[in-house]
This record gives sequence, C-alpha cells and structure tokens, in this order.
Amino acid sequence: MALELTLDDRLPTARTRTPWSAVVCLSLLSFLLVGLEFMPVSLLTPIARDLNVMEGQAGQAIAVSGFFALITSLFGTSVIGPLDRKTVVLLYTAVLAVSSFAVALAPNFLVFLLGRALVGIAIGGF
Repeated sequence: MALELTLDDRLPTARTRTPWSAVVCLSLLSFLLVGLEFMPVSLLTPIARDLNVMEGQAGQAIAVSGFFALITSLFGTSVIGPLDRKTVVLLYTAVLAVSSFAVALAPNFLVFLLGRALVGIAIGGF
C-alpha cells in the first residue's frame, strides 16, 4: 500500500508571521556596520591630522578592526553560545554604540584604536 500525499497534506495549516521589526533592525545594523568599517578608509588623512599621527598609523585602525572581527567571528560563538539570540544582538548593538562614541570622541590615538577594536568585535559578532 503506497502512501500518497496531496498538496493540502504538505502545506502548513497555520500561517506564520514574519517578524518585520527584527528584519528592519538587522538591516539597519548591517548598514551601520558596513558604514563604520569603510568610512575611515576615506578619512585617513583628516584622522591622522586630528590625532597628530602619521597616515600610516591612522591606517592601523583598519587592520585593528579587521583583526578583532576575525578573532570574534572564530571564537565568539563558543563564548556567547548559551545566550539567547536577542540578548546577543542587544549586546553587540551596545558594543557598537560604545565603539562609535569612543571613535567619535577619541582624544588620542590609543582611544581611537580601542574604539576601532570594539567595532571589529561588533562586526565579527554580527
């Protein structure tokens, strides 16, 4: 005896709702992350001038964020794995906000690099 399924048997009976607020939130965060990662590339000369460092040193900010993004993407899941996804997104959003303020208000090069390291952590986590 062969079991035959009709089209009605394979379709779910209840409609699922798409969580559009979550989709919009992640879309905006992705846009912000890409902007934060690539904007300093075009501003290295003014950044170097404002922080009184050479342009090559200011370029280290790009490498620092890339390094921390790599480390976080490789090992971050094992650290935050047990946490709820919403908590993780909020955590990385908070890290992103702190990093943005640190970079924007950096009084010296060290604070600027620490802020860029936090940007890398947020990028690697997302």
